[in-house]
Amino acid sequence: MANFENKERRMPKIKACLEKYGIDSLDSANELCLSKNIDCEKIVKGVQPIAFDNAVWAYALGTAVALKKNCKTASEAAKFIGVGLEAFCIPGSVAEERHVGLGHGNLGAMLLDDSTKCFCFWQVMNLSLLLKAQSG
Repeated sequence: MANFENKERRMPKIKACLEKYGIDSLDSANELCLSKNIDCEKIVKGVQPIAFDNAVWAYALGTAVALKKNCKTASEAAKFIGVGLEAFCIPGSVAEERHVGLGHGNLGAMLLDDSTKCFCFWQVMNLSLLLKAQSG
């Protein structure tokens, strides 16, 4: 059973996303991913072992949406993974106001698109922004 931080505050947006894409529940989303040999928990925790559980479920939702949309490329899938991430943004939060989930998905899509020629530049820019944010 899906359990994660601030579940009660996140569920209205998550339920709306599930309904929009014809997915019964987060558990069903995860089962769909696993049926395609995609273990979102293993992937997320493999990248960031201390990731919050909501990150795992957000990626499972987004990946299930991408599977439901029958995405054929990583770039297409990244956009829909962003939809899952956006569904987990707490209503009224800065993340929701700035559409952080969609932004991450769109950035991933851009970086994975064959027409992107300067992947290194984008990675350096992201690192720069991260370091700037950490320094205050």
